[in-house]
Amino acid sequence: MPLNGHANKLSELIGNTDLLTIPSLSRLAQCDISVKCEFQNPGGTVKDRAALQMVLSAMESGVLKPGMTIVEGTAGNTGIGLAIVAKSLGFGLKVVMPKGQTKEKEQMIALHGAELILVDACPFSNPNHFYHTAKRIADENSNFWWANQFENTANADAHYLHTGPEIFHQTNGEVSIFVCAAGTGGTIGGVTKYLKEKNADINTICVDPNGSGIYNFLQSGTYTATEGGSFTEGIGIMRLVNNFRQASVDHTITLPDSDIVTIANYVREQDALVLGSSSALNVAAAFYAAINFGPLKGGKKQHVVTLACDLGERSVSKLYNKAFLESKDIFVENDSIEKLIARFTKKHNLLKRVTFDYKNL
Repeated sequence: MPLNGHANKLSELIGNTDLLTIPSLSRLAQCDISVKCEFQNPGGTVKDRAALQMVLSAMESGVLKPGMTIVEGTAGNTGIGLAIVAKSLGFGLKVVMPKGQTKEKEQMIALHGAELILVDACPFSNPNHFYHTAKRIADENSNFWWANQFENTANADAHYLHTGPEIFHQTNGEVSIFVCAAGTGGTIGGVTKYLKEKNADINTICVDPNGSGIYNFLQSGTYTATEGGSFTEGIGIMRLVNNFRQASVDHTITLPDSDIVTIANYVREQDALVLGSSSALNVAAAFYAAINFGPLKGGKKQHVVTLACDLGERSVSKLYNKAFLESKDIFVENDSIEKLIARFTKKHNLLKRVTFDYKNL
């Protein structure tokens, strides 16, 4: 993002997002709990950063040339970011996305001028998975370039070069805990790598949604899915990818969707902050970390930082939809922030120390 506030292309507005300390949760936990407002990016998500860095790096290396078409498989947000970057820099774009994501994401990809190809949702081992489909389409035409956000480490570079330094600067170097979910692993990979280089004592935490296997992998080396399945989109993976290999993670935690809903509704009511589902998961884990490492459990005041990684409006059909939630056996009226604090205070063993050396696999 240009420092003078004047851009000539929409893609130039990506990055340099604000850091917001959430008043209500910070007061309850007696710690500073802050979010990077990644919804301020022009595509509304943190994925804009990876999209821009991958395209710029490919242009610099010469593998992406003028007139070519970008191809990518995505759960949605990277597709929106790439649509903005592709249009701004003069490239075509084909987005392969699994069916069942929110309609809002499909609409935004189309509105930004990309071609959207919907495929049936299926396991990664299936050759028709959106990832393999995107690669196959790209391989069929020499004028296509596959972004490959999972293995393309320009993704993590975006956060090592920009997001991590922004967080360190905005907290005056006083960030003590960083919390983040992993989808491609780029955000947590780049940010934790940078923060650990600046201060090895910063506690880094990976939060994993139910049904994903990162939580178990970081302890045993095996991708075993946790019980249940989360309705969060675009996060949680069942395989080790190059971007996640960049990460330096101290602890891992998994939380149920009911906790996500409680946090999302509380900050919406108290702070006018409307979080998307992955953002709410991040904030719920940040709140848990603040409670369990902070004064409420006899520790020092912490400055916990995480990401509000997307726009809450893209989660309306699930996270803020009473009928949908009840279909998942989540009843908003049965929970409260007081009950959540009681659970978080008692459940002191949810954070698991990472003991498995995943970097050298």
